Amino acid sequence: MPSMTRSTPARLTELGTTKLPRLALFGLALAYVVAGLFMRDPWKTDDVVGLATMLTALHEGAWLQPQIGHLAYAQDGPMITWVGAIAIKLFGPLLGDVTASRLPNLLWFAMSAFSVWYGTYLVGRRAEAQPLALPFGGEPPPRAYGRMLADAALLLLLATVGILQHMHETSALPAVMAWQALVFYALARIPDKPLTGALTLGVAIAGSFLSRGWPGGLPVMAGTLVAFMPPGSLRQRLRWLPLAALVAVALILAWWIPSTHGNGYWTQSWKAWNLGFYAWPEFNAGGRALRDLTWFLWPTWPLVLVAVWQWRTWLFASHIWPALALLVCALLQIFVAADPDDGLYIMLAVPCASLAAMSLPTLRRGVINTLDWFAVMCFSLTAVTAWLAWVAVLFGVPAGISRNIARHTAGYVPPISWIALLLAAVITAIWGWLIVWRLRVRPTALWRGTILSASGLAATWGLLVLLWQPVVDYARSYRTASAELAAAIKADMRPGECLRSDGLGPGQRASFLVFQGLNFSYDLTCTLVLQQTTRKALGNGTAAYSGDKNVQELWRGGRRADPNEIFRLLRVPAGYQ
Repeated sequence: MPSMTRSTPARLTELGTTKLPRLALFGLALAYVVAGLFMRDPWKTDDVVGLATMLTALHEGAWLQPQIGHLAYAQDGPMITWVGAIAIKLFGPLLGDVTASRLPNLLWFAMSAFSVWYGTYLVGRRAEAQPLALPFGGEPPPRAYGRMLADAALLLLLATVGILQHMHETSALPAVMAWQALVFYALARIPDKPLTGALTLGVAIAGSFLSRGWPGGLPVMAGTLVAFMPPGSLRQRLRWLPLAALVAVALILAWWIPSTHGNGYWTQSWKAWNLGFYAWPEFNAGGRALRDLTWFLWPTWPLVLVAVWQWRTWLFASHIWPALALLVCALLQIFVAADPDDGLYIMLAVPCASLAAMSLPTLRRGVINTLDWFAVMCFSLTAVTAWLAWVAVLFGVPAGISRNIARHTAGYVPPISWIALLLAAVITAIWGWLIVWRLRVRPTALWRGTILSASGLAATWGLLVLLWQPVVDYARSYRTASAELAAAIKADMRPGECLRSDGLGPGQRASFLVFQGLNFSYDLTCTLVLQQTTRKALGNGTAAYSGDKNVQELWRGGRRADPNEIFRLLRVPAGYQ
């Protein structure tokens, strides 16, 4: 439909684009990513597995085919292994391996933030995105309008509930989101700088593939093709798409060709993992995914629906269609996945943030105010809950909450860190100040609700990190169990003996490697066996080696927070399997 016959749904005055102080935006983003990233143990499973592949690459040369010690970790891709191992090599001697391994998370976050902000800024300045011209003037200039939309998109990304924990883990998820965000930026850049945009697009598509294989690469490849289909500014630059494809293919093959000349078992396993990732759509799996997405993508998904409806006659416009193409292709992948998980959900976060920002100029002032106060009430409640639960752990009041927490933290003795307590009080005070600012100043800028949502989630996360990180480390870390196991092995291993495993999961294997450098052979003649089992299996005799008088139990342990998980160090006769 010609633009002259369409009315833009955006209504905004120049006051609505009042500039958000850059210090506030940068400070919030920095606090968001730094809180909980350092000064903690690696958590199971994805967090510690990523670190284990980095250490294995660095110490054993498994650069092309990621491994956890001797275990072929044939899934995802090598990207986080490469970047993390390099960070450990450069900064490990100064900061320690665990801290250095998390420095790439700052890179992934910076890529995501830059790409979302600048991509939205570019499309927000375009003519079709501009709000309705007012009869007597007063509408915002394109640069101010684009900046306001970009600020809102970034703040909405920071406010997305589901990505919060993953942005602080050494897993493939922050990387694949960062590369997808760069794809979005490249699509926004191509209309005005086609060479830069095409080269960036090729690198970003390759980065997505190298981060998570086909589940990471396929949605952005399909989304890119779909973005170029309708007539418009991107279609006019279609001749640059082969260049992007050439760059992407070259970079992917630069890894894949030498990788196929390595361990054949790893290559076949990687192919099998990628093929097994997909299946025919199932109603139950799709329903579970939709249920999970309602909280994972909060608060952006309702705003996305509003944006699609309000801009329905402008869907193929350059400020809507590229993000919508990426969103639809990522969403379709969820419904053909055998087991949809957060790794697929996270690829919806970036396009949802940009589209949600486009809804803001179309909303009535009363609706925006309602969203503001919903954020205030929601995150005030979560902050109070964090404090209340901390009091329950330390003082046993309220008794009901204390008992519920004690079930998951058996044997935990809570410490009191006065520095953490002081910082938590400061965060709470800042959140209170924001509420007072909203009440007294009554800002007209359209980003006011998004900064409340982003700040509220960041404040809640900060309180959880400061007040609850020792509890989470206790519940999710294998540091103590690894030390006990290493001591038992040192005391009982005979000269010439080797150690293998039975039923050991990749997260547990990675934890023992990271904390104590323990590696497990696949040689079936090894007479020392570390068995992972459950208390129930030992009780009913279904665990391997149960009741076998030829097998000697040398050690038994586990995480005290999980009494059902049992590890046993066994000595078996030579040749036992």
